[in-house]
Amino acid sequence: MLDHASIARLIPHSGSMCLLNRLEQWDADTIVCSASSHRAGANPLRTASGLLAPCAIEYAAQAMALHGALIGQAAGAPATPGYLASARGVQLHRLRLDDLAGDLTIEARRQAGDARQILYQFSVQHQGQMVAEGRAAVVLNTPLPP
Repeated sequence: MLDHASIARLIPHSGSMCLLNRLEQWDADTIVCSASSHRAGANPLRTASGLLAPCAIEYAAQAMALHGALIGQAAGAPATPGYLASARGVQLHRLRLDDLAGDLTIEARRQAGDARQILYQFSVQHQGQMVAEGRAAVVLNTPLPP
């Protein structure tokens, strides 16, 4: 439905920091995206040890940001700024992401929320195998100090 450039226009991440390649589907509660940036040598999250599995949380957070932007767009309102406040119950099923051939599938499902915060359940999979999963709290309308 959306490609990398279109996604980058909707979330606060641009250039190589926009990790998502494609929006696959979404509705009011769920978003599914795919990504191939985990294999890129220039991935900004890559360390000397490679792209480590905790980076899957950032992939999920970007899917959540896109979900919020799409909901706002559908309602004719600007996207509400949000910040990842916590990641809970995270299970990492492998050490690294950069050694996976093929795309990652990122899914985030809204569990609860209001105008100030949203709780998502998320998963990152590769070819049907779980890579990472957990819950994330996103705080909305919270300005950062200058």
